[in-house]
Amino acid sequence: MKCIEKSLGILSPKYPIENLCIPNQTLFIDIETTGLYVRSSNLYMIGCACLDEAPDKPACWRTIQWLATNYEDEINILNAFAVFAKSYRYLIHFNGNQFDIPYLQNKMQQYNIPFSFDDFEGIDIYRRIAPYKTFLKLPDCKQKTIENYVTATVRKDQFTGGELIDVYHEYVLHHDAEKEHFLLLHNEEDLKGMLEIAAALAIPDLFHLPVTVTKVQANYYMDVNQKQCSEIIMNLKLPTALPAALSYGANGCYFNGCGIDGKLRVPVYEGELKYFYSNYKEYYYLPKEDTAIHKSVAAFVDQAYRRQATARNCYTRKTSTYLPQWEVLFTPFFKKDYDDKELFFELTDELKTQRESFNIYAHHILEMMRSSHKKPQTDS
Repeated sequence: MKCIEKSLGILSPKYPIENLCIPNQTLFIDIETTGLYVRSSNLYMIGCACLDEAPDKPACWRTIQWLATNYEDEINILNAFAVFAKSYRYLIHFNGNQFDIPYLQNKMQQYNIPFSFDDFEGIDIYRRIAPYKTFLKLPDCKQKTIENYVTATVRKDQFTGGELIDVYHEYVLHHDAEKEHFLLLHNEEDLKGMLEIAAALAIPDLFHLPVTVTKVQANYYMDVNQKQCSEIIMNLKLPTALPAALSYGANGCYFNGCGIDGKLRVPVYEGELKYFYSNYKEYYYLPKEDTAIHKSVAAFVDQAYRRQATARNCYTRKTSTYLPQWEVLFTPFFKKDYDDKELFFELTDELKTQRESFNIYAHHILEMMRSSHKKPQTDS
C-alpha cells in the first residue's frame, strides 16, 4: 500500500461549505474500483481532500490517497481510511450515495472492519444539483459536465474510470511509474473537481434560501406584433454567489443572475378579470349586468332580472393591473374564466410598498421555474 499526500495550495471549495458543515471536520471522498460489484471487483484507491490546519503554517486543503499496489492491499487501504476518517463528521462526495458509500460499506463488512457510514453526515453534490439540470441547461449531470459549467479549468487527466481498470491490472503486474501516475492523477482531479463544482451548490440555495428584492420597477416594451406590453422588473440579492452567469425563462417570466445579483422579469396583465365567490348559493346572478350580488342586496332586484348563481357565474368583474401566480399566494385571486388555470392577484398601490411581499413573490416565481420541468433521470 502507498499513501500519497499533497497540498492543494490556494485551491479550496468554491462554496461556503460552512453553510452545510464544519470545514475542519469534513472529508471530500472519491474511490476507484475495477468494477461496479463488490464481490467481483477490487477497490484499489480511496482518495480524500481535507482541511489542513497545522499550527505552524497557513490553513490549506490537501489530498490524501491510499493506493493498493496489489490486490491483497485492498484490506490495508480500507483499514487506513477507517482509522483516518474516524475523527471526521461530514463526507462530501459526488453520487456517493449511489456508489461510493454502499461499495465501501460492503467492503468493510466483507473484511469485518468495524466501521459505519451511519456515523457521518453525508452531502452528495450530485443529488443536490441533479434536480436543476434543466434550469442550468446541462446535457447531463456528470461530474466533468458540471466542472465545465463552473470553471474553465481543463483536466490533465484524459482517462475515464472505466479506461483505468486495465491500467490498474497492468500496474499490479509491473508497478510501472507512468501507470501509477495516471491512476493517482485521475483520482486527484476528481477530488479537485469536487472542490470546484461545490460552487454549483449555490443553485439549490437560490430556491431554498431567501432572496431579497432590492428594487421593483415597471417596464414597457413592444412585442413581436408591435403591441405594447408591460412587465415588472425585480432586482435581487441572491443568498449565495452563482458560479456562472445564468438565465432561464418559464411561463413568460425570466431570470438572469450573475454573482450575488439577479433580476426577474414578470409580465403584467392589464385588463378585466373575474373574482369568483366560493359561497355561490348565497348569491344571485344578474344576467344584464353580468355580475353576482349577495342575496341580502339582490332582494331588492326584480325576480325577472336575477337568478340563482352557480359556481361558474358567481363573480364580479374588475379592471385593474394584475400579476400572475401559480398557486394561491396572495388573495383575493382573480381568473379570466371559471375553468382557467391561470391565477392572478391585483397589483395595488398598497402592495407596491410592501417589500417583504415582493421577497415572497420572487421566491414563488423561482419555485415555479424550478418545477416547470420534469425531474431528470439519473445520469450514468
